[in-house]
Amino acid sequence: MKIFVTGVTGYIGGSVAKYLVDAGHEVSGLVRNPEHRAALQALGITPVLGTLDDAYILSEQARAADAVVNAANSDHRASVETFISALSGSGKVLLHTSGSSVVGDDARGAYERPDIFTDETPFTPMDIRKDRVEINQLVRNAGVELGIRSIVFCPTMIYGETLGVPAKSDQLPKLFAQSRKYGAGAYMGAGVHRWSNVHIEDLAELYRLAIEKAPSASLFFAENGEASFIEIATSISKSLGFGGAIQSWPADEAIAELGDWARFAIGSNSRVRAVNARVLLGWAPKRESIQQWIETSGVQW
Repeated sequence: MKIFVTGVTGYIGGSVAKYLVDAGHEVSGLVRNPEHRAALQALGITPVLGTLDDAYILSEQARAADAVVNAANSDHRASVETFISALSGSGKVLLHTSGSSVVGDDARGAYERPDIFTDETPFTPMDIRKDRVEINQLVRNAGVELGIRSIVFCPTMIYGETLGVPAKSDQLPKLFAQSRKYGAGAYMGAGVHRWSNVHIEDLAELYRLAIEKAPSASLFFAENGEASFIEIATSISKSLGFGGAIQSWPADEAIAELGDWARFAIGSNSRVRAVNARVLLGWAPKRESIQQWIETSGVQW
């Protein structure tokens, strides 16, 4: 298949693009900086210069491809609308990347929420996630009403080294950075809040499966286990040579430094189960747990 990927120099988009190349697909990717062209070409990815605001380029590339993987910005509604317009009536794939923070709460690290969400469990998003949920629904509606095989992906906390050009995941590097400042594994608030997680290689395989056979208007959580932030902090402490020592990062200080990102990314509970991935697509993740990876990989973000 010919597959066009946005966010191809990022952690998710770059990893997925390289994985799809290795699986035999013909992959092109949107890139803002021309200096990245050579690195992408070396991975077998055809670079396309442009941004998410270049509607003509996005439309042209979408029409030329068999599938579009949007992995650049979960909240950029205009680009999603451009892809839907370009692909309408084509029967082609539009896979939009969101995230499991859509089911998160505003715990600010203070408690463990018992609720665990499957792919179709109803939920009310926190204030800073309402727009993202609306975009997800827009994509799914296009799969019912506009002749597009649309798919929404909601990855959890992702770990593992990038498969593409150099890039880092979103949450773990900030926890590593704060842990270095403390000389101990850092966690927000009480640290008892929990997130599901997934290795980047298992996630990339799920993208491949979805592109090849996911039903239209489907939504997929991507997870292979979960951990509390105290557990993650303890593993980070061991990785950095702090002997398992851990320290709370007060919620107000984390939010003051990182903004609302801290509320939904490292302060919330986001506990999900990837039922659709396993049942509909036969996804069978293989990589080690997040704690094992942090403690044994040698990667110290």
